Amino acid sequence: MHERLLTMMELSNAFIALPGGFGTLEELFQMIFWAQLNIHNKPIGMLNINGFFNGLSSFVDHAVEQKFITQRAQKILISATTADELVDKLQAFRFEPDPALSKLKWSPSSSQKEKLDLTLRL
Repeated sequence: MHERLLTMMELSNAFIALPGGFGTLEELFQMIFWAQLNIHNKPIGMLNINGFFNGLSSFVDHAVEQKFITQRAQKILISATTADELVDKLQAFRFEPDPALSKLKWSPSSSQKEKLDLTLRL
């Protein structure tokens, strides 16, 4: 599955989730997570047909209110009720990397390990 998602990420210009089940949600959240980590900067959208994703949108709003998701990260996920509206929003999307995470390098060629100080200080 991971190889398929990686190929999908490399070949696409954007990601659109249609109503679906756990597999759809897993792929949607994987792409959001990779964007949050600055692995890609492509727009991610949900086609919210007949309010299918309303519950998910409410959950994300709640997670932002509770400070589990930043407002910057919330902007990664775009939602629209029609295909035309979603395409317009995806085309207008401008990625805003998280400054704390923008220093991370995820390409295989930048796999130099830095030593972390994991000393316990009391």
